[in-house]
This record gives sequence, structure tokens and C-alpha cells, in this order.
Amino acid sequence: MADGRLADPPPAAGRGYPRDEVEFGDEEYAPRLRLSRRGVAVLGALGAAVVGVLAWLVFFSPALDVRSVAVQGVVDDRLTADQVRAAIGGPGGGPLARVDLDDVKKRVEAIPRVAAAEVWRGWPHTLRVKLTQRTAVAAVKGEDGRFTQVDAAGVSFATEAAAPAGVPVVELRLSQQAADAEPVLGRPQLVQAAVAVAAGLPAEIRQRAGAVLVHSFDDIQLQLSGGTTVRWGSAEQIDRKARVLVALMHQKGTNFDVSAPEAPAVSG
Repeated sequence: MADGRLADPPPAAGRGYPRDEVEFGDEEYAPRLRLSRRGVAVLGALGAAVVGVLAWLVFFSPALDVRSVAVQGVVDDRLTADQVRAAIGGPGGGPLARVDLDDVKKRVEAIPRVAAAEVWRGWPHTLRVKLTQRTAVAAVKGEDGRFTQVDAAGVSFATEAAAPAGVPVVELRLSQQAADAEPVLGRPQLVQAAVAVAAGLPAEIRQRAGAVLVHSFDDIQLQLSGGTTVRWGSAEQIDRKARVLVALMHQKGTNFDVSAPEAPAVSG
């Protein structure tokens, strides 16, 4: 600067000085964490210990054991929550994580009145069961005068001294011809056909149906409230016969015939 001229600025990197003397990479000064083999082993042991403690806590300790069984889907006193718990074996005890859900489901579905069941864990202490009860579509009158309830799938699930209210009673009143043919077409098949008819009835007809009388395989008869009789015929074309009967019920009469649904008849 003695001669009045400004001093030249120092040259930029790459113009006079080596790059490694001007730009210092951060990585040259960043501390590097290096674990010894002993440190890795210690961390691995700690991780395994944590996993072991968690596994013990969930699967073996009493901290998450079963303390209650919650039952959903019980709608009447014929199947109670206590009966379901008894079928399972009470609350069960032991860790909730170790409960065999499939086994519990099988136990619940083995109850005659249960159609299906769902089972799951309700953390931290509850085993939850949701069931669907069987609904009777017919009550089959036996020779002993008792009534066996049958659902829409044809499963018999209860026998009582009286038929449930609003459920048609299936009764065999076989003709001589049907009785003679019993070795070929037995009573179980006839009852099955009558139950299928009862299950296929529309709600407004089923509520009025007091009885489903079976005279033979192709001669099934309905007795409705008010003295109305329906000749149903066989258990074939149930849906079509049901639709035809609903339409016929708007006409006056006491005798309805849908045994041939393409040519129904009303009389009386």
C-alpha cells in the first residue's frame, strides 16, 4: 500500500492455494463413534433382555392375565352369559395372549343354541365373545308331544314342552300311501321338506301360520290363523309359491291353493 495501490486479495481456492489447504471438510472434524466388539455385545445383550422381559410380561406374567369374559349377543334367558362362560371354562385365567381363540370359538359354537361366534382379545384383561343365536323357523311335534325347534339351516337345537310363540308347528299326518312309502321316503326327509317350507314363508305369512301339516311328500298344508287353509303341495318352488300366496291373500277366501303356482286357486 506504500505506493497507493490496494493489496491484491488472497487468491481463491483453486487459483493459488491447494484446495485441501483452503476448504476443510466437516468430516475431518466430525467425531466418529466406533463401538468395540465388547460394546456391540453389550448392546445386543441389553436388547435381548428387553425383548425377553416384554415376552415374559405378555405371555407368562399375571400382569396381563384374563380377568373377565365379556359376552355379546345374548338376548333371552334361554342362553345366558354364564352358560357361555361355563362352556369356555370360566374366565380361564392365565395370560390373555396365550388364550387359544380358535378353541374358545369351537367351545362356544358347540352350544346348541349358538349358530356362530366371534372371539377376540380385549386388552389388557378381557376375553370378548360375540355370538349369534339360532332362531327357530319351525317346531317339530314329536310322538311324545314335545316340540323340537329347528332353524332355517335345518339344525335342531332345543326340545321343549311347548312350541315358541309365533313359530309354526310341523306335524306329520301321513296318508296311507305316504306311510306305505316310508321305507323309501322316511319321516326325516318329510320333516326336512316341511321345515324348508316354513323357513321360506314370508314374515307376514309365517306369523299367521299355526301349523305345517305333512300328509305326503307332495301334499303339505298350512293352517293359518282365522281358519284359513293353504294347500302348498311339495317343497319345490318355495319362493315362487310364497310370492303367489302373498298376492292371493288380498282376495277373500278361506282356502288357497298354490300347489301349482302357475294356476293358483282361491275358494271358500
